[in-house]
Amino acid sequence: MPGNLKDIKAVLATVQYEPKHLKTMIDAFAPAPVFHFSPRDSKGIQAVLDKVDVAVLDSDLNDLILQAPGLKWIHCNHAGLAKSARPEVFIRGIILTGAAGRSAPSLSEHVFFFALSHVYDAPRLHEAQKEGDWSRFAKQFAASKGLSSKTMGIIGLGNTGRAVATRAKAFQMRALGYNRSDLNPIPEGIDEFYCKQRGDGFERLLKESDFIVLSCGLTDETYHMIGTEEFSVMKPTACLINISRGAVVDEEALLAALENNVIARAASDVFETEPLPKESPLWRLPNMMITPHATPRVADIQFSALQILLENIEHYRRGEPMKNRLTDRDVYTKA
Repeated sequence: MPGNLKDIKAVLATVQYEPKHLKTMIDAFAPAPVFHFSPRDSKGIQAVLDKVDVAVLDSDLNDLILQAPGLKWIHCNHAGLAKSARPEVFIRGIILTGAAGRSAPSLSEHVFFFALSHVYDAPRLHEAQKEGDWSRFAKQFAASKGLSSKTMGIIGLGNTGRAVATRAKAFQMRALGYNRSDLNPIPEGIDEFYCKQRGDGFERLLKESDFIVLSCGLTDETYHMIGTEEFSVMKPTACLINISRGAVVDEEALLAALENNVIARAASDVFETEPLPKESPLWRLPNMMITPHATPRVADIQFSALQILLENIEHYRRGEPMKNRLTDRDVYTKA
């Protein structure tokens, strides 16, 4: 296990931090040298691969980086590492971490943008405004119920899922949570907790939730987790919200569920093919809300991401558990 500062020999960095954050990172790795390149500078990266044992990447892991023979730790400066969690990484015993949590506040707000838009039927409100006539909509709008009377089911209780739970409680909602691994203590705001590790399924969560929020990672286990069978269990008034990865949902089953009013609405920031092709019928469904895999940023996303990296530098040197560490259970091979 790492025991002193000399355990990090040299670092390859392609993160595009602003100068003050870049200096903080370089100082934290000292006395190990940091070789900093643009992610597109393949020639420069190639020249130092045989020297480095740590890589801090601006985006996903690629074949070039994996050529480094002495790699011990790879950190990707974003969340959702389905493209980086390759089998060979874990076969080689390389530690893989990410920056999950850097955008959790904004992502959780995104969930409630979708949820409130559904409750208030924002698309129809906009249509009424364009027509200059609310008479056909006013009675139905006044009869709708707000979030405080509803149940939110959250599948995936990482940083974003936890942030969603605390905000659901602020809206006085009932919150049900499902997670792959057991959690102790149960995250704040969760009224009922189900766990795959304990043998639980999420059928009850699907049955009882007015909103089903997907905030889990994309792995071979979660690929097409939500399909025809799962939609059939949901309330006909339910709204599915996906802020994880598109392939967690079977899009053909989603299309059928929306066209046949098996569920009331879906809202998604992610799709299996991105950008979503213009010919996709999902664009034209009145009960489908789409955002372009883009969430308004937290105040200083670089600072938030840097704090995760700095914490992991210390953990790595001390031989302690790493934050946001992935395992072979996170492998995704179905792309």
